Amino acid sequence: MIKRHDWQLAHGRRLELGPRARIMGILNVTPDSFSDGGRYEAVDSAVARAREMRAEGADIIDVGGESTRPGGEAVSAAEEQARVLPVIEALAGDKGIVLSIDTYRAETAGLAVKAGAHIVNDVWGLHKEAGLARVAAETGAGLVLMHTGRDREKLPDVISDQFAFLRRSVEIARDAGVGEMQILLDPGFGFAKDPVENVEIMARFGELGGLGFPLLVGTSRKRFIGHLTGREAGSRAAGTAATSALLRMRGASVFRVHDVAENRDALLVADAILAAG
Repeated sequence: MIKRHDWQLAHGRRLELGPRARIMGILNVTPDSFSDGGRYEAVDSAVARAREMRAEGADIIDVGGESTRPGGEAVSAAEEQARVLPVIEALAGDKGIVLSIDTYRAETAGLAVKAGAHIVNDVWGLHKEAGLARVAAETGAGLVLMHTGRDREKLPDVISDQFAFLRRSVEIARDAGVGEMQILLDPGFGFAKDPVENVEIMARFGELGGLGFPLLVGTSRKRFIGHLTGREAGSRAAGTAATSALLRMRGASVFRVHDVAENRDALLVADAILAAG
């Protein structure tokens, strides 16, 4: 059984991790995300998709306003906020929903939490904007710190590089006053990692437990799954579900996915095996 953890979130919320897998549904309100760009740009369609994912079993909805795909075009803070804030505001009144903002900008994070978000999900792990940690400290928001290999030289060993990068992320968070119970770590599948590196991280995933925090994973529809299966991005639900089940068995707590229903089923099977063991 994976260790129980009460994840501290903004607005006085907590989310129990450990006894069962938690699903974070991906909601990209962008025109250019790699597999669903343009589908949920309008507020009404984004809100409808969020509620659909919630009905399918998502515990968290992660709202993002800038594509993080390789070669994705950067947008201004104002544009990012114009995309995400109306969606968060529209969903904030939904009973039981937990909202996450996918951003590396402190300003956007602060406004999103004020609008109703409970979690800040930073794909740069505080290495781009350390000020984002102060937002989490001041608001009590849950904080996801992701590993990336972009714009830097990586260590030769994939797990050593994870430890070096994420330990620095945690240090920045602690220095800003972020509490231990607010932090989750994400190994950043697909972010400046080739297929061999992604598979090695999965094979050695148990070693990441040595970092001392619950782990969130985001393999959904990633290019390395296409490399392994030969499937295009929109047809990688089964491959993603396979990685989710495997990573659950090796200690992951939260799963960031596009295809909620398929991953929910795979994770229910993994949880039953863990409980029986």
